[in-house]
Amino acid sequence: MDNIRNFSIIAHIDHGKSTLADRFLEIAGLLSVDQKVEQYLDQMELERERGITIKASSVRMPYKGRDGKEYILNLIDTPGHVDFSYEVSRSLAACEGAILVVDASQGVEAQTLAHGSLALDSGLTVIPVVNKIDLSTAHPEEVKKQIEDLLGIEAQNAFLVSAKEGRGVKDVLDAVVKIIPPPHGDPKGPLKALIFDSWFDSYQGAIVLVRIFQGSMTKGMKIALMSSGKVFEIQKLGLLSPGFREVSQLTAGEVGVVIAGIKEVRDTKIGDTITGAVGPAPEPLPGFKHVKPMVFCGLYPVEPGEYETLRDAVEKLRLNDSSFTYEAERSTALGFGFRCGFLGLLHMEIVKERLEREFGLSLITTSPTVIYRVTDKDGEFLTIDNPSHLPPEGEIKSIEEPIILASIYTPGEYIGPILKLCEDRRGVQKEIRYLSKGRALIVYEMPLNEIVLDFYDRMKSVSRGYASLDYDFIGHRESDMVRLDILINGEVVDALSSIVPRKRAYYRGKDLLERLWKVIPRQMFEVVLQAAISGKVIARETKKALRKDVTAKCYGGDITRKRKLLERQKEGKKRMKQIGRVEIPQEAFHAVLKVEPD
Repeated sequence: MDNIRNFSIIAHIDHGKSTLADRFLEIAGLLSVDQKVEQYLDQMELERERGITIKASSVRMPYKGRDGKEYILNLIDTPGHVDFSYEVSRSLAACEGAILVVDASQGVEAQTLAHGSLALDSGLTVIPVVNKIDLSTAHPEEVKKQIEDLLGIEAQNAFLVSAKEGRGVKDVLDAVVKIIPPPHGDPKGPLKALIFDSWFDSYQGAIVLVRIFQGSMTKGMKIALMSSGKVFEIQKLGLLSPGFREVSQLTAGEVGVVIAGIKEVRDTKIGDTITGAVGPAPEPLPGFKHVKPMVFCGLYPVEPGEYETLRDAVEKLRLNDSSFTYEAERSTALGFGFRCGFLGLLHMEIVKERLEREFGLSLITTSPTVIYRVTDKDGEFLTIDNPSHLPPEGEIKSIEEPIILASIYTPGEYIGPILKLCEDRRGVQKEIRYLSKGRALIVYEMPLNEIVLDFYDRMKSVSRGYASLDYDFIGHRESDMVRLDILINGEVVDALSSIVPRKRAYYRGKDLLERLWKVIPRQMFEVVLQAAISGKVIARETKKALRKDVTAKCYGGDITRKRKLLERQKEGKKRMKQIGRVEIPQEAFHAVLKVEPD
């Protein structure tokens, strides 16, 4: 156990975490020339394309230190985005140390501080690394000072590396061996193993990544999952190095793979504790919680005939992603589809893109919404994740919406536009702190509903891409909210309904109608677009009908001849309006996502 080092790499998105992991694998001799691809540990095509880590992964590396000893390094690669912060916390709980990577040109950003603070709070040994020193815009000395001021970590001797070129990387591995303490735990005690990731295999069921804190695992042993009490028998144990290598035993301090015939990934909850079915541990490892979706939206196939394909696709995706939830629903405008729950906006975007790519689907997404807590006049408590399920206004006593504490890191020159953006989104300012020369931290309490529309894009736009965001859910707060319905020729289009603050309902409705007016094509009859609250119309737009000049053939004669033709046309239009259906293009549903408050 003295020669084992368990460590993680934490960083903000695009600060070079996966590239640094590639260099580690090369130094350890685990990648041959034909295996050398960028972001080797990011197995998903989507991860490599976007340059982000979506799923945690692990690799066991042999390493010969400068003292001549052979060491085993277990690297646990973590996601960087705020949506996956719970997974990051569990990955860090499986380690004794962490490498904090900061971009030498960008400096400390939102996730740098969030994950760095999490590592320090977990009692991990943190090694600061300043990456991308090969860039002409790099300012490593300033970045070192930011690390010291913001995180309180001694950074004057931080490692200066270029993961792309491989410069200084070996020194970091030497520091891992020297500075990070070895794991500890009684190999003969009752089994305690932490689940920090899992995925589904068609032949072997759920495959679980674990870190063993106490006791040992052997093939054929019966194990129990402490959150559910379910019992399974171990069929295979293995190491990822980086491919699967089967072993007969895993003991305290080690990181490995467990295959135990578990049929569903939802049974292997991240953060859960595995113990022995015989002689179990008296209590689980701390920190486990049930991850609940925060953002919901409807997913519908563009072609109604693809519903069965979509159903199979979401079932398969759910096998690999236990934090993604779905249930069937029907919309009068869009037909049959699914109401899906996600950890956040990036998670929603990734799931939608995977469904379209991996299963060849064309999908329509409705406006994302959050969970509201509603108390009706009888005192009954409801949770609403779909605007169409909101009770009539007369039956509602109060509505509570989720509130987050948003931390925005930005260069000083963009403070003004960001403050205005936060105020527009009903934010309550908590703190503005200047972190270093030219950089500031802005803290706001904001409704989550204001974040899920287009806040992130607007923030990046007003700060020219320099601002970064991190947020924590802090609870619910009572607000004056109403359901805004959109009617097309008198019919409510449920897929376009949304829950909005009463004060801004008119502006939201008016703005949305103007956008819809632009994307809905003209028909042979007049199309009336209306926004309404509780049946009361608050805004209206009219799309004029396409008209044919029926009087063109009249070259003379009495005016009554022309009038008779126009009256006949008017009757035809009226009859057509009664039986005609307005085709709503997909762009109309995307227009909802871009509604901006006044």
